[in-house]
Amino acid sequence: MKIGLYFGTFNPMHVGHLIIANHIVEHTDLDQIWMVVTPHNPLKKKSTLLDDYHRLHMVHLATENYPKIKPSDIEFKLPQPNYTINTLVYLEEKYANYEFALIMGEDNLKSLHKWKNYEMILKNYNLYVYPRVSTEAENLEFKDHPKIKMVDAPVVEISSTFIRDCIKDGKNIRPLLPTKVWEYIDHNLFYKK
Repeated sequence: MKIGLYFGTFNPMHVGHLIIANHIVEHTDLDQIWMVVTPHNPLKKKSTLLDDYHRLHMVHLATENYPKIKPSDIEFKLPQPNYTINTLVYLEEKYANYEFALIMGEDNLKSLHKWKNYEMILKNYNLYVYPRVSTEAENLEFKDHPKIKMVDAPVVEISSTFIRDCIKDGKNIRPLLPTKVWEYIDHNLFYKK
């Protein structure tokens, strides 16, 4: 089975995440996508994150009607802060019969050279890259790499940061979130401060 790993803090998970994940699982050779909730991205401040289990619960709520898209708490069990290569090695050992690939936006591809052991990732794993709007000059040194698969997915420019800011400002962002995720955030008064 081929599994695409879509890593994120999902703070919160929004319709953009679902659109990308669903498009990739339906239009590539991947059998499933695991939404890997990252407890602590080494490149982000942890203080801005909701509790890990609240974010995982929102991913469960968002994906419950998508049988090919699964929430994953695999990184909760690993030492923090964690690096993608450590997670990949752990998954290879735990699920020896599965083939794993990474899903990332073009913006992440631009910074891939900063990742721990990125050469090993490029050597051993396929990367499915979806387009992002960028104002920066194109600097995709890996774009023609044989392990990179550019996916003609919809360009979705919704960010969790934008959603959190809108909630804090009292704006209605319901259309940007799966219904049950919006209800969970609203009920718990998340991101109000």
